[in-house]
Amino acid sequence: MKFSAHRLDSVEPSPTLAITARAKELRAQGKDVIGFGAGEPDFDTP
Repeated sequence: MKFSAHRLDSVEPSPTLAITARAKELRAQGKDVIGFGAGEPDFDTP
């Protein structure tokens, strides 16, 4: 049984998350990857 709103069917996946996932796949294959997808700051926000 599907409980989500029909409008959710039109929501597309985030391109940023797709790029980040692809970079992770390539790293798992042993490739040297510099990821410029989703940022992960190591400092507090202002």
